[in-house]
Amino acid sequence: MTRDRAVRMAVDMADAGGIDSLSMRKLARELGIEPMSLYYHVKSKDDLLDGMVGSVVSEIPLPQEDAPWKTAMLERAGSARTVLRQHPWVISLIDSRTTTATLAQHNAVAGCLRHAGFSVAMAAHAMSLLDSYVHGFALQEASLPVDASGDISEATESIMGQADMMSNAFPHLAEMAITHILKPGYAYGNEFRFGIQLILDGIERALVA
Repeated sequence: MTRDRAVRMAVDMADAGGIDSLSMRKLARELGIEPMSLYYHVKSKDDLLDGMVGSVVSEIPLPQEDAPWKTAMLERAGSARTVLRQHPWVISLIDSRTTTATLAQHNAVAGCLRHAGFSVAMAAHAMSLLDSYVHGFALQEASLPVDASGDISEATESIMGQADMMSNAFPHLAEMAITHILKPGYAYGNEFRFGIQLILDGIERALVA
């Protein structure tokens, strides 16, 4: 029995049933130990949550300080989105928990941007904007009725089953569904690349200015 094992089991339980399904008593039972024995390894529920957030954040590769900043930020954004999709419960916790892993992430991102010539203020602006977009997109993606591939067509088709009502009451949404969302190959997740590229291009213009 180790702290790492307890944290990993807690992450697995949250992945399977959501963060609200987790309790110290349930975790101890899954580990095959008495609840009081668990407290030898994690001090409290808060300590456990810190460990869980740190464990998940550590799955996101750190950008190298001397890497081209746009490439590094694009890769980190994609990696972060992937990790948040695998552990959607962490989205609501990631900004409220200060762990060694989150500090390492912020430090590495700041180092990459500063090495690229960003001022301290500009680096802070970029970090806030990028994380807000990634976390917000991941939250929206987790909330939408999409399958593992990001396909939203099933839900859209259900809505379009009321085609007459849609065309009359919400003509612009009906047009978007028919001509875009219901087309073969559409997946909501593809919107991520468009948005992150737009943000990075905007940051680059601000940096030059």
